[in-house]
Amino acid sequence: MAKQRIIVGMSGGVDSAVAALLLKEQGHDVVGLFMKNWEDDDDEQYCSSREDLIDAVSVADRIGIEIEAVNFSAEYKERVFSEFLREYQSGRTPNPDVLCNAEIKFRSFLEHALAMGADRIATGHYAQVREVDGLFQLLKAEDGTKDQSYFLHRLNQAQLSKTLFPLGSIYKREVREIARKNGLPNHDKKDSTGICFIGERPFREFLNRYLPADPGEIWTLDGQLVGRHMGLMFYTIGQRQGLGIGGQRRDAGDNNPAEGDAWYVAAKDMPNNRLLVVQGRDHDALLKTSLTGIDLNWISGAPPHCNWVYNAKTRYRQKDAPCTVVRVDESSCEVEFAEPQWAVTPGQSVVVYESRVCLGGGIIQ
Repeated sequence: MAKQRIIVGMSGGVDSAVAALLLKEQGHDVVGLFMKNWEDDDDEQYCSSREDLIDAVSVADRIGIEIEAVNFSAEYKERVFSEFLREYQSGRTPNPDVLCNAEIKFRSFLEHALAMGADRIATGHYAQVREVDGLFQLLKAEDGTKDQSYFLHRLNQAQLSKTLFPLGSIYKREVREIARKNGLPNHDKKDSTGICFIGERPFREFLNRYLPADPGEIWTLDGQLVGRHMGLMFYTIGQRQGLGIGGQRRDAGDNNPAEGDAWYVAAKDMPNNRLLVVQGRDHDALLKTSLTGIDLNWISGAPPHCNWVYNAKTRYRQKDAPCTVVRVDESSCEVEFAEPQWAVTPGQSVVVYESRVCLGGGIIQ
């Protein structure tokens, strides 16, 4: 690739640091951009943005590139956080990282970078882009344990055409080693986890500040009252911990759970403010062979073919599950799986793949 002006999104972490380093070594004109996306209660107890900015500046100094900080917190609150709250209030479990990538990291950031004269942007995501017959494809990373294409499935052709993922073809262990060999000050920095704006703070405490808790009853599917919940927004399908109800013997019978089987969230009865639970991880109520996806995004602009065999994920860490798209139109699609899927959760994303190519997906209804 000829020398280009590339703006790299630098988070203070080792991945974006090595992405910038590799591009600089390839001879590009590299500039770092640190994005501040959250300002509410931005203190050192839970939010690490000050420390992250210091790390990003230290890396830029070591590599020998300029770095700029930009504040996208207003855009983030309007486009990502408000939707996050709406989804939780509706009883769904959203994935804000998916929306953040589409709305902030590859929209606001891209627009800002182009205004700075960038030819391309780059990030430390583990994914790949390739061009085939004038169309850009999003591919899984070589390091399958770190692949982040699931979180990037809402990108479009215009965004992909301007994006580089320098880490897509290398493994995380190599990234750490490159950082160490080049004396990057964050080479052994722990990877960030969890929702970006919540950090390590208690989740219920955080949500309670923005949404009113509405406690209610916990019922079994066969109509037994077994406890009380703190508010439906605090629970997700398949959740086991934090229900406050111990295992208990059910009515005798060969098909009933044994004494002590754990309880799992099976559904939310929003009109009656009831949490519905079942005993046993393999309960039929936790297994789904089909789902409906809405708010669709197909990366190439064209939907997948009906009744072709693809793979799909309904959560990030899930293994690829063989499936067919049995119906698709502009507003929704229906996906059927070869094997039942566990704890399919409304609000999460279903992402469809053809081999290593991410075709796109939608929000599970």
